[in-house]
Amino acid sequence: MGELVQKASQQLTELVRGEIRLAQAEMKEKGKRYGKGGGLFGGAGLMGFLALEALVAAAIAGLAVPLPVWAAALIVTGALAVIAGVMALTGKKQVGRAAPPTPERAIESVKADVAEIKESAHR
Repeated sequence: MGELVQKASQQLTELVRGEIRLAQAEMKEKGKRYGKGGGLFGGAGLMGFLALEALVAAAIAGLAVPLPVWAAALIVTGALAVIAGVMALTGKKQVGRAAPPTPERAIESVKADVAEIKESAHR
């Protein structure tokens, strides 16, 4: 009986260590993906910003033909402010729907292990 308890304890320790390694590996993988994605988003944001600056200048120049330059600049600024507001609200909704960065597979595996242990204990 003592040998069975010792063996079960050893197996449980190995199981817990394995689950911890799984969780660490999963979080490391997710961290790398977040890092790469963030860097790419940053580069895309910079390029988009530069393109937007050129577009704003072109829009102001185009509107300055029939209107004074200050009026053209004011109209373009207002339009950009509305676009920024819509984008901010949409982004806020998307971030709110995002799942938390948790090791979901490891958690499910631990739950399955606990259920198996409970079932084995009742036999």
